[in-house]
Amino acid sequence: MGSTQARIAIDAMGGDFAPAEIVAGALRAQAELGVEILLVGDPQQLADLIKQHSSSIQVEVVPAEDLVEMHEEPLTAIRRKPKSSINVAMTLVKEGRADAVVSAGHSGAAMASALLRLGRLPGIDRPAIGTVLPTILAGKSVLLLDMGANVDCRPKFLEQFAVMGTIYAQYVLGIEKPKVGLLNIGEEPSKGNDLALRTYELLEQNPRIPFAGNAEGRDVLSGNFDVIVCDGFVGNVLLKFAEAVGGVLLQILREELPRGWRGKLGTLLLKPNLKRIKQRIDHAEHGGGLLLGVAGICIISHGSSQAPSIFNAIRIAKEAVDNRVLDRLQSQYQAESPKLSPKTEATALDGE
Repeated sequence: MGSTQARIAIDAMGGDFAPAEIVAGALRAQAELGVEILLVGDPQQLADLIKQHSSSIQVEVVPAEDLVEMHEEPLTAIRRKPKSSINVAMTLVKEGRADAVVSAGHSGAAMASALLRLGRLPGIDRPAIGTVLPTILAGKSVLLLDMGANVDCRPKFLEQFAVMGTIYAQYVLGIEKPKVGLLNIGEEPSKGNDLALRTYELLEQNPRIPFAGNAEGRDVLSGNFDVIVCDGFVGNVLLKFAEAVGGVLLQILREELPRGWRGKLGTLLLKPNLKRIKQRIDHAEHGGGLLLGVAGICIISHGSSQAPSIFNAIRIAKEAVDNRVLDRLQSQYQAESPKLSPKTEATALDGE
């Protein structure tokens, strides 16, 4: 695209708090991040919400006649509702009218729409959702993938996740030689199930992957690894557990602060520290996950996302666009197999 300013298409109708919270987060992002926002959804609802925030804000609204409900089967809904907000947003990326798409709606539908409209990158068998989480080391994060796109994986899928994670860590997280780990029940190469054992061999032999060995559960947030790969079943459980732990810690802090005037004074003195703690452990500060492996930038946010999460999801999208993550992934796999046809994509989505 000709402009250096990232244009982000937002599925404004997707999510538990859509469209109000989605619009609020998107407008804040346009004001603070220097991005152009395209809100996709019901024009009247979106226009009313925009006016509630500011009559002077200029945001492009792209009409969508339908939306995918959370209870619907993803592939069926995507095919039956071609003018749903997620399909329209994804088409904007396909046609080059937007650089990225952000959705807090049905994650399965977002993945299905991305695969059917954008397709997979050459050499990628399955896309993966990558999520960046904080570690106990200040200023250091870890990229986990896959966080739920593929509940059943083959060793070569995990190998591809590791390569994509390496590229993302290098060009977005700024780590020249990231340490890549394989999530396992022990650090020894001989530990784990058949998937782990076979994957270990592939990662160890691949010169494109700076493989540092197995990562145990206690290593995930230790800061000892920059990228950790696993199948989507384990990854999704791990992600939701980590989010729950963050919420528990915040609640404990609130409950344990002293009451009365001493508590108020102490809280006031600790306010900057408490704010930093919240930023490090609150999942709302991390926005969502990047769907790595499709031929476009797609951010999948939590269904319960409110304005701060949407703002941060848009920030992640902007970083991916600014750092040319898609171009770098395409370059990495340009010598691999040709892009799958739409028919093959649909077959993969059907689970065959």
